[in-house]
Amino acid sequence: MKVAVFGTAVSDEFVPVLQEFFQFLQNHNIEVQLYKPFYDHLIEDLKTTIFYTSFFHSYSDFDPANKFIFSVGGDGTFLQSVLTIRNFSIPVIGVNGGRLGFLADISEDQVHDALNNIFNNRYKIVERSMLEVEFSDRNNIDFSYALNEMTVLKTDNSSMINITAYINGEFLNNYWADGLIISTPTGSTAYSLSVGGPILTPNSENFVITPLAPHNLTIRPIVVPDNCEIKLKVEGRGTHYLTSIDSRSVAVEFSTHLKVKKAGFKLKTLELPEQPFFNTLRTKLMWGIDRRN
Repeated sequence: MKVAVFGTAVSDEFVPVLQEFFQFLQNHNIEVQLYKPFYDHLIEDLKTTIFYTSFFHSYSDFDPANKFIFSVGGDGTFLQSVLTIRNFSIPVIGVNGGRLGFLADISEDQVHDALNNIFNNRYKIVERSMLEVEFSDRNNIDFSYALNEMTVLKTDNSSMINITAYINGEFLNNYWADGLIISTPTGSTAYSLSVGGPILTPNSENFVITPLAPHNLTIRPIVVPDNCEIKLKVEGRGTHYLTSIDSRSVAVEFSTHLKVKKAGFKLKTLELPEQPFFNTLRTKLMWGIDRRN
């Protein structure tokens, strides 16, 4: 069996977990295709060596024979792994070397048990919807897909922007606000949640449209079916607004309209026996800390 391991940077304190992780793979005769920049970080910055059998640098030299992709780090690293590897037939597994970690949900003390479950086929595949963003009047940015969300934002001008939204050609609303988030169910626990959006389960077939600091306080987040097409027109002072697709941002002219829809493919992730979604919610959001719960 062969697996891929992706990472960007981890702390010194995480090195023992990494060594346990790679030692498990070596002990079980599992080939490892390692992301070369991550290897360089481990060697040069952390002065540690780990087991590997080959390298990859991007999706162009990534081996599709890998059974799993392990993303080592936080949720940001997980999103970066999707952008770098771009292979949606192989499940991505998040090993948490960061902080909160809804996507990178295998914590330090769970690594050994999680690996045992994974390589003994004790898991469930969870497919996660992604967004596709189309720009009018210009070429799309490289890989214009998002696992979490796309966001329209004002630039450095302090004035609000006006975002006109249509659902399948039907007028929804004019949002006078600092911005607007369109999130997948996966992204409902990310940026959208931080500004008051609802939490969706990963298998929900919906999008969440969440305004950022709306001028009209009656404007609330709304959940819409993910089989619809959302069109956005943006107006404001200056010449540009900002469009963010997960961790990537680009300034576009106000004349550029956006179309947002569900991508034609899904990302595969794993759900392990001890980590169902609601358990992850309770753990990450610290539900139950209040003894009345």
